[in-house]
Amino acid sequence: MGEEFMVFPVETEERGRRRALSLCQDHLREVVEVVRKVTQMVDSFVKDDRDSAQRTFTDITKMEEVVDAASQGVSQELAQIGGVLMNREDFLRFTNQASEIANFCKGIGFRLLEILDMKAEVSPGIKDGLVKLAGGMFDSVVKLRETAITLNYNSAKALEKATEVEAAERIVDDLFRGLEVSILSSEMRIPVLLLLRDVAQLLEDATDKAEDASDAARILAFAM
Repeated sequence: MGEEFMVFPVETEERGRRRALSLCQDHLREVVEVVRKVTQMVDSFVKDDRDSAQRTFTDITKMEEVVDAASQGVSQELAQIGGVLMNREDFLRFTNQASEIANFCKGIGFRLLEILDMKAEVSPGIKDGLVKLAGGMFDSVVKLRETAITLNYNSAKALEKATEVEAAERIVDDLFRGLEVSILSSEMRIPVLLLLRDVAQLLEDATDKAEDASDAARILAFAM
């Protein structure tokens, strides 16, 4: 009887970890789709396709609500698991940071629409810089998802993947600095210039948040 009592809590914690991880991965999958939409919206912006950008922004807004609902689902599940799961806060931290990526995406989309409404002339070089920056941000979030997936079966691999997120963030950081200089040294109207700088900053912020989430995934890797 004593032996059964010793084994049962361990098995329960294992089930709780697997369930929490599964929900975090589902949530992150939704975040990846929001980020994918942002890259599409940047493409529409580059082509001056206001209608396509508006449709994509509507999708982003709806998908952000899905992300929020998934985040709440993770929180509720962790609350139900209760004290059985010792590292609940690590799962919650991972999910909250991933959610912030989606929040940044909505801000990016809103500003891109504002710039399109201003019918501003944006140089091909700045547009190309935005495409590269958005692509780098997407790459970092995809690598974050790969990190989360590997937590299922290989903690060492997850740690390796987390390092790839860091490498992607450094690339984005370099792209951002170059683009920021191009924007600030351009001759665009000040409102357009400031909105474009905001877009670039939010793309970098989203990538920074992916790196933060990868740090949380590292902590989870040690506990899985």
